[in-house]
Amino acid sequence: RSEIDSGNRSLKVLDLRLSDAGIYTCEYGSHTVSISLHVFKLTISLDGHFLPNEVPELTLMQNSSHPLPSLNITLFNSNNNIVRPNILENKTPRKYILKLKQLKATDSGTWMCHVHSDSPLINQNIPFDIKVLGFQNPDFKRKYAAVDSTVILSWPLNFQKIKWKEGFTGQVNWKQQESVAAHELLDFNATARGEQHVTKKSSHFWFQIPESKPESTIEIKLHKVHFNHSGQYQCQLEYNRRYVQSKIELVVMKVSANPVGPLPRGAKMTLICQVSSPLPSNTHLRWERVNGTQVDVKNSKQHGAKVEVNVSAAGLWNCHLIEDNDRKISINYSVEEAPVWLSYVVIGASIGGSVLVFGLTCLCIIGGISWQRRRQRARRMVRARQYLLENKTCQCQQ
Repeated sequence: RSEIDSGNRSLKVLDLRLSDAGIYTCEYGSHTVSISLHVFKLTISLDGHFLPNEVPELTLMQNSSHPLPSLNITLFNSNNNIVRPNILENKTPRKYILKLKQLKATDSGTWMCHVHSDSPLINQNIPFDIKVLGFQNPDFKRKYAAVDSTVILSWPLNFQKIKWKEGFTGQVNWKQQESVAAHELLDFNATARGEQHVTKKSSHFWFQIPESKPESTIEIKLHKVHFNHSGQYQCQLEYNRRYVQSKIELVVMKVSANPVGPLPRGAKMTLICQVSSPLPSNTHLRWERVNGTQVDVKNSKQHGAKVEVNVSAAGLWNCHLIEDNDRKISINYSVEEAPVWLSYVVIGASIGGSVLVFGLTCLCIIGGISWQRRRQRARRMVRARQYLLENKTCQCQQ
């Protein structure tokens, strides 16, 4: 593992090992030059390939022909910021174990381990790579959509950005509520060369896999969202039987009226605006009449999933979903006034129905009275017949 260059009298040692530490002497004629070689070896757990929230361990070992010095170790992350690890105690200065904090996907990159000693004087920088496979936007997200709108849910991955040279798999699952079983929508895999393949798994849940999408991104497209498409969509990565996941909660909003149809003159209608799940404290629903006054505004209660407003006149109403004073969705509902003839028909039908009910009630009363009288007459005849039978006598002619 060594090469000698006689031209400049140099020794080149390849694939350096801890056992190569020691004193190297060069003799040239009457001249002798000695050099002490101090060797460091830095290793990182899991070969430097991690998932988010995992904790790496660094092991720094040294070897020298002289007594080993106590080292001051400083770590710098990929952004050149100092990281303060927990240094585990060792009985010998030959070995140092450093435990880092939980990693994030943004921690990927080249880190630096700076080793310092005053005697002997040592100032050595040892670079090492950390790669964290995960999502570029790992935080839990909530996405809002109106019924019949088109929604794209996406999970950008970082495997090509960090040049991940290992294969891994993953899948996207959906469940409407926490307590129900999850349905697998699709699975995917990425090869060591960075090639990505996606396969649709569910035939009961209608969705599409967009053909043109950003590189290294998992996406599903919901065309004309239904109210029951709401729930949690979870994308999960698996590498060496270790998992990391990212969730998107889809909240769907719809508006309706009771009763449905044009509003007859003098009648009332209830407008209903609701979402598929209770809202967080910083989000609420609001009914608002276009060109109306402050009286024509009604907000939902905290954590409420529905708000209703009673309407007695035609007009255009908007329901807004507001998060931190920012309108996420707005759906309008136009209340139309029924034609005059329809109002008359409704009024006539109401009056006719009332008269019909009154007439039927009277007939029922009269029929009941007649039936009661017939029963009483029948009872009197039965009593009279019994009386005659009990008191009849026989008369003889004289």
